[in-house]
Formats: sequence, structure tokens, C-alpha cells
Amino acid sequence: MIFEDDTIQVRPDEQFDERKLADYLRGRLPSTENPLTVRQFGGGAANLTYLLDYGAQQYVLRRPPLGPVAKKAHDMGREYSVLSVLHKAFPYAPRAFLFCDDTAVIGAPFFIMERKQGVVVRKTLPSPYANNPSAPRRMSEALVDALAQFHAVDYAAIGLGNLGEPTGFIARQIEGWYKRWRAAKTADLPEMDVAYNWLKVNQPQTTQFSLIHNDYKLDNVLLAADDPGRIVAIFDWDMCTLGDPLSDVGALLAYWSEPTDPAAMQGMAMMPTGDMDFLTRTELVERYAEKSGRSVTDVHFYHALALFRVTVIIAQIYIRYTRGQTQDKRFAAFGPMIPLMAQAALAVTK
Repeated sequence: MIFEDDTIQVRPDEQFDERKLADYLRGRLPSTENPLTVRQFGGGAANLTYLLDYGAQQYVLRRPPLGPVAKKAHDMGREYSVLSVLHKAFPYAPRAFLFCDDTAVIGAPFFIMERKQGVVVRKTLPSPYANNPSAPRRMSEALVDALAQFHAVDYAAIGLGNLGEPTGFIARQIEGWYKRWRAAKTADLPEMDVAYNWLKVNQPQTTQFSLIHNDYKLDNVLLAADDPGRIVAIFDWDMCTLGDPLSDVGALLAYWSEPTDPAAMQGMAMMPTGDMDFLTRTELVERYAEKSGRSVTDVHFYHALALFRVTVIIAQIYIRYTRGQTQDKRFAAFGPMIPLMAQAALAVTK
């Protein structure tokens, strides 16, 4: 199961009217006539996720973060539309049951999806894996294999052919994230301008398109407690679209850690750090090429683009914190990380 410490008491500034939510859901889903208890999943840094416990039945509620958000970001309607059908072709996608765009209920659009049971790996190995020396390698392999499987989904066959316009995806990513950078930055950073210009000049020609997750990393994956090599679910689908599948590989590399990485990079890694026998970035890329059959010749471009994007995401979260739109004290440390991540993006371009 997901351990109890994965849920917390709802943070004071992220509370909502639980009675109003219970009234809205009553009769719309099984067991919702029972009393409702709400807790919060505390690990995320953007969208807010809550556990709805009706005793005989549990659900998960997803909503956008507090305060103004970037246009088209944190789109709960989009995430619902993906998850309501993707589970039919991709077993690791949780099923979504209900979408509500009436902001009078909890203050924002939200959707309800099924509760999956398993283990999320973040900064340390959870206790079920602590004495399993093969766990890091097995979860690394499972992560890559699931990504290759996801990229092979026939999106038109499940009704997702209109999810996005894949042609020109990379060019839009470069311009879009640079525009978001200019809106979110709290100080000028020449490295971001240099990286932006390099990305524009060096973007490869995309010849194959697929569904892409757009935020693929270890802590967005739920693993079986009794088997670190078995994925139970993959989360955070609000940015899923059609585009270049190697952008997901780049994202995985950007959030990955190796023992030789600088301390700043290890601090931003969404996984345990140190010499723990996780696959290296090179091994991740080689396994993806083997499992997917795709060329990975230009993977360094996608790695640089992903680091550029992560820098912007950190800046967006940090500026929400400085404006008081979130009270989550974790985000105070994001400010000093912004120039370090920009330098890392630039280093990959060399």
C-alpha cells in the first residue's frame, strides 16, 4: 500500500470546504453516501492531490495549484480526458471517473480518479526496498520499459488523435518555455538566453510522433511494494500531448541522478542519490533505444531542452512562493537552484 506518511493533514492554505465536496459527490460515485475523510498527498510540487476516504471506497482528487498559473498549464480537464480512455490501452494509467469545472465546489476545477496502492520512491529508498540491492536497477529498467510501451500506444485508436498538434512540437516547446521564463524570472540570467538560442539553432527534425507524458520521472511512478520491478501506476498526466517521444527521454535524464553529479544537481534529483546501482543516464538511453527501436542520436538536445524546461518550472514555483500564492516552505530553497539548473542546461549543450 501507499504508506501513511505519503499522506498528511491538509495544509492550512490548501484546504477546501469538505462538506461542499461531499455534497457534490454524493450519489455520483460508489460509496459516496458514506462519511468523507480528506487527507493530502504531500510529495508534489505543483498540482494538489488529495485522498478521499469513504471507508469502503477511496478515491483521489486532483486540482491545480493555488494562485494564477500559466496558460494551458495544470489543465485538469485535459488530464481527465486522457485518463478516461488511456487506461484501455496502457495499464499503468489510472482510470479517471469524474471531472468538475464548477469552481464553486472547491475553488478550482478538479477530477476524481481511482486510488492505486503501491510505493512512491523519492529521496530515499522506502523500507520495502531498503534491503534489496537489486531494487534500484530493477526499478530503473521498469521505468524505461514502461516509457517505451507508452510511446507505442496507438493514440488514434483510443480517441486521442486530437490531443495536440505534433508537427512543430519542439519549436513550440522552445518558444513557449522561453516565454514562460520571461514571465517567471525574478532576475536576469544570461545562461537562459544562451541556452534558448542554442536550442533554436540545434533542434532536430522530428520524424516520429507519439503520445508523450511530458513530466516522466521516477517519483511520478507507483511501484509494487513486493516487487520494485513492477509498475502499478504512472501519475501526473495533465501535460500529456502528442509530440516528439524523445522529449520524455530528455525529461527522464534531466531529473535523473548519478553519483558524480554536482551537489546542486543531486539536490534537484527526483530520486535517491549516491552510489546505489541505478542505471546511468547512458544505460537508460541505450535501454530505451533497444526497447523502442527509435534512434537516440540527438538525445543530448532533448536533455538540454528538458533542463531548460525544469529551470523554468522551478522559477514558476518559486515566484508563486515569493508572491505568497503558496505557503509551502519547501519552495523557499528553489530560488538559489534556478541559476544552477540554468548552468546545467548550458553545460549539456557543450
